Amino acid sequence: MQKSPETSTSSSRTESDDRVDAVGSLYDAQPKTWRNVARTAWDSFKQNPDYHITEKGQVGANGQVFDVGGAAEGTAASPLARKLKGRHLQMIAIGGSIGTIFLNIGRTSLTGGSTGTGLFVGSGKALQQGGPASLVIAFSLIGGMLFCTVQALGEMAVLLPVAGSFSAYSTRFLDPAWGFAMGWNYAMQWLVVLPLEIVAAAITIRYWNSPVHSAVWVAMFLVMIISINLVGVRGYGEAEFVFSIIKVIAVIGFIILGITLNVGGGGNNADYIGGRYWADPGAFNNGFKGLCSVFVIAAFAFAGTELVGLAAAETANPRKSLPTAVKQVFWRICLFYIVSLTLVGLLVPYTDPRLIGQSTSDAKASPFVIAIKNAGITGLDSVMNVVIMISVLSVGNSAVYGSSRTLAALAEQGQAPSWLGYIDRQGRPLKAIGVASAVGFLAFLAASNKEDDAFVWMQALSGLSSIFTWGSICLAHIRFRRAWRIQGRSLDELAFRSQAGVIGSWIGFLFNVLVLCAQFWTGFSPVQPRYGKPIEGTSALVQNFFQAYLCFPFVLLCYVGYKIAYRTPFMRCNDMDLKTGVRELNLPQLLLDEEFERAAWPKWKKAAALVVEGVVYCSK
Repeated sequence: MQKSPETSTSSSRTESDDRVDAVGSLYDAQPKTWRNVARTAWDSFKQNPDYHITEKGQVGANGQVFDVGGAAEGTAASPLARKLKGRHLQMIAIGGSIGTIFLNIGRTSLTGGSTGTGLFVGSGKALQQGGPASLVIAFSLIGGMLFCTVQALGEMAVLLPVAGSFSAYSTRFLDPAWGFAMGWNYAMQWLVVLPLEIVAAAITIRYWNSPVHSAVWVAMFLVMIISINLVGVRGYGEAEFVFSIIKVIAVIGFIILGITLNVGGGGNNADYIGGRYWADPGAFNNGFKGLCSVFVIAAFAFAGTELVGLAAAETANPRKSLPTAVKQVFWRICLFYIVSLTLVGLLVPYTDPRLIGQSTSDAKASPFVIAIKNAGITGLDSVMNVVIMISVLSVGNSAVYGSSRTLAALAEQGQAPSWLGYIDRQGRPLKAIGVASAVGFLAFLAASNKEDDAFVWMQALSGLSSIFTWGSICLAHIRFRRAWRIQGRSLDELAFRSQAGVIGSWIGFLFNVLVLCAQFWTGFSPVQPRYGKPIEGTSALVQNFFQAYLCFPFVLLCYVGYKIAYRTPFMRCNDMDLKTGVRELNLPQLLLDEEFERAAWPKWKKAAALVVEGVVYCSK
């Protein structure tokens, strides 16, 4: 049996790691008495000795008001705990946004079907607006774009696993003002999503006609999500690991069930369905405009996939764990989205009056549940609703994680109030978690008579956020590669290279621009709802446009305001910092370790790896 040679871990460690471990060892060395346990728990909330903040308005070496070098150093030296393992990252990548696919498919309408807008926009509404063909086409195109985006993010995150990830890359490789805008855009997205998802989970309970008031469920879900995040990044990782396993099993189960139902295996009275609903009522609805209306819905469904890059700063070994997680995205897009949505389009016609956004006759059902109920299967619809509730809570859990880490990184760069960058001795951004948790209490609006207006506009603020984030990742990767070449660096020095390359990043960037254009068109000329009141008149059209495009003026205001206030420079390739934040790695030794590890794989895993490598090679 082959054994991997012993390697020194010092090559991949920093002084920050050693100090954090020293604090942890000090705690472990104390006698395990109740008094010491309590003291250790209390001391863990104290400020980390590596706490560092870039001061606002500090003049850097280049004479500019914003200190780009200080910002890079702040994110690189962040004392966040590096406790995430490979299995955590893989499940974050696989299940990170399955919660939104379920809820995007089964969004519950708070306003009823009369206005065509609900608590969320989702794939149930997408199926109604565009038809099954538009659903598959839009999700496939957005999925292909996202594959290129995540590959680009993986390349930069493996080399520079810094706090803030993509917003920090925008600051370093594009423009600090754009990094400020992208950081606050991303933070606002997740801050808003938290109360929305909690309310969605509480509404899911109504499926069983629970006599318990929604506010009680909101309080319970809030306490659970906040508690998970206060445990630390390891608690978040373990929770997502469990949540994602449940979601993956549910999706695979539905795919098997959907195929069985489609071929007529649902029982004695089951009929063969096949492509019946693609012929009547048809594959498309509302023509090209219907297809365009589905693009943004698809983009929102994929939101959260980029979290795997944000988690790189808290990963024990990003060189080993991150590439594996990034490669999982391709299979998740193919299996969990395209296959399941194809089955939804085969099993549920877009004219079904129970689809979300059409009527209030069954506003708590999703197309998954509709398909099960159409087959006459009892009990399984409740099981699927339980999975939906778990999925929403998973997204809420990710919302606290994503917003708190982004706020802390902004503070470390001097782009947010300094107190938000407070990180304790266990590597938790406590004050940022507190802010994210406080915003979650907006979920109690669900018990008021203002819930409709409040949540519609909160959703509007975050609707296009992911498009800006993904476009910025692609553009930052393009600029990073150009700077890497101009500064005389070789691609062989990169520990992980994007399979899509720079061409993939250009494709991803341009496609994000096209989605923004499509949303602009459908914003001022919307698809009219099949049921309920049509969107007519100047006032209704203006309101609809801003509900669809509110994120754009927010981003523009952040960028222009910061640009004027701090006179930030557009980053030139020769001036880009490609060193700060790089974890020193003994690359030849790491590659040798991986070869030994692969040699110890079972035969089935070796065969699967060969198949994957063959698919990747053929796609080049």
